[in-house]
Amino acid sequence: TQGIIDGDITAHRTVPSANSRHPFETYLVIRRVKDLKPGVYRYLPIEHKLCIVYDDKEQAEKISTSCFEINSSQMQNAAVVFIWAAVPYRTEWRAGPYAYKFIAIDAGHICQNLYLAAEAIQAGVCAVAAYEQQAVDNLINVSGKDEFAVYLATVGKIA
Repeated sequence: TQGIIDGDITAHRTVPSANSRHPFETYLVIRRVKDLKPGVYRYLPIEHKLCIVYDDKEQAEKISTSCFEINSSQMQNAAVVFIWAAVPYRTEWRAGPYAYKFIAIDAGHICQNLYLAAEAIQAGVCAVAAYEQQAVDNLINVSGKDEFAVYLATVGKIA
């Protein structure tokens, strides 16, 4: 959802961002994906690779308990959960008091890209904003201050 294209001199992402600040990091909680060990991964857009945060099935299962009851069944059934974490400084230094508005708008752009990509492979997506902040921040190993989870989305094949 945040890949890089046309990276000769400047890198262009596959999603728009206010002032081209791209304040988000993408994390994936892999639960049932062919050829990937269950765990928590971080997407590295320049390399177009996944980096292991935790290669532990128990850590991956914590996502189910990190979300409010209304989302528990979709979390338990998801093959993968995307977590987008914001690094506010990337936008704050340029946008000042408008930074958080831009971050919220950018989160919508990123998640919409996931919906479009999932449609192409006949997968379903459900965006999630109801989760336990500290639990999700801990799951992806971020401070909760300099970087914090903003938006989640479950992904799986439609039955």
